Amino acid sequence: MLFNSLIFIIFLPLVFIGYWLMPPKFRKFFLLLASYYFYYSYNPVFLLLLIGTSGFDFWCARKINALPSRKVLFLSLSLISNLGILAAFKYSAFLYNTFYGTFQMVTNNGFNPIEAFIVPAGLSFYTFQSISYTIDVYRGKYKADDSLYDFLLYVSFFPHMVAGPIVRYGSLMPQLKVISYFRNIDWQAFATLVTWGYFKKLVIADNLNLIVTPIFKNVSGFNGIELLIAGFLFVIQVYCDFSGYSDIATGISKLFNINLSINWRRPLLSSSLREFWTRNHISITTWFRDYLYIGLGGNRVSYKRWLLNIFLVFLISGLWHGANFTFVVWGGLHGFAYITEILLRKKFPALRIPKALGWVYLISFHTLSLIAFRANNTGDLWYIYSSIFTFKADYFSIEHLHGLQDTFFYIIMLLVCCILFMKELNEEFACSDIHKKNYAYARPLIYICFLLMIFILGNFSANTFIYFQF
Repeated sequence: MLFNSLIFIIFLPLVFIGYWLMPPKFRKFFLLLASYYFYYSYNPVFLLLLIGTSGFDFWCARKINALPSRKVLFLSLSLISNLGILAAFKYSAFLYNTFYGTFQMVTNNGFNPIEAFIVPAGLSFYTFQSISYTIDVYRGKYKADDSLYDFLLYVSFFPHMVAGPIVRYGSLMPQLKVISYFRNIDWQAFATLVTWGYFKKLVIADNLNLIVTPIFKNVSGFNGIELLIAGFLFVIQVYCDFSGYSDIATGISKLFNINLSINWRRPLLSSSLREFWTRNHISITTWFRDYLYIGLGGNRVSYKRWLLNIFLVFLISGLWHGANFTFVVWGGLHGFAYITEILLRKKFPALRIPKALGWVYLISFHTLSLIAFRANNTGDLWYIYSSIFTFKADYFSIEHLHGLQDTFFYIIMLLVCCILFMKELNEEFACSDIHKKNYAYARPLIYICFLLMIFILGNFSANTFIYFQF
């Protein structure tokens, strides 16, 4: 079920009303059933996978707690089962295609059964959340004394289940165990987060998709500057799509008095890659830090091994995002650039780069690297990079872009992107605090304007969220 679908507009009010009319002792069970229905509407079979993996991790955590001498065994079972399922659904096609020349397993009509696999929505998100629980129990951070219902709801709470944020046990579980009251709902946070989230998704991301997707589907039909523009527009698209989902999820959670962790802090205003990864997709970045980077030894190893650990984390993060060599390239580029920044800071500790110059560097690198994230295959990626860095006679021509949309469309998109930029700057530098009283009166009007723009300019094609595939 998509947040931007008609069925969700019916689903959410029914769940909200049912939850608050329900006696407190039955609310969690009702919310669990609602979350399962939310996931069931995507694909009924995969609901069994969600319940099965969650239940198995709950059992493993109990065994880790009850049998400390055998906790390595049960942690291994949890990791093998979750990572095995990820590999089976997400990376089987990748491995198959990689060794296709050796293993000729395509049927006579050219149908590839491996490529026909459907990846369960949010598989990487809910498995990572479940894995973090068993690892934390193994490390002695928490005791596995929760009820099965509490744990299943912790994994499958519907606002964040399929695209994050990945919420940690210590943040979400205590909130599920307390009785909350209707009068405590933060209506303002709900309204502002949801409105802004839908604005980013429907008005910006889905409309930019009308430019970005046709270009990446036919890269040979566009020249260098057009491909570079498409890469920059995809930077904005993927940020608005994913952060828009997080805003909506966080806002909806407020209706049940649940506070989700912050997942984005204006990453496109960063002035270095290191800063970028403290602001971008925070829940997955900290997950890789706490459960992979530290597991590899973190910085408690030799200097060269420490740099290798950083590179491996970025490389594995790239594979987590998608089963394609283009994602490996994306992760490798970020790992290389991140380590380069570390080495430069070590060699020139007194060097201070102006913020504006650092921002230009970050946006330029992010655009070029995210092209690898978006490219359909390595052949397209090579063509795009070759076109961008090879200056031909028509390099700066944008006539092909005019063939995709009319001038008015581009003007509107420029306007809404400027609105995004201005709002980000306002939040970054707290500009509204200078005139708090005036802003308090203007704020409702501003969000009413956002709401009107959603209905006037929004793309209501029910486009799936980009990160549903991860």
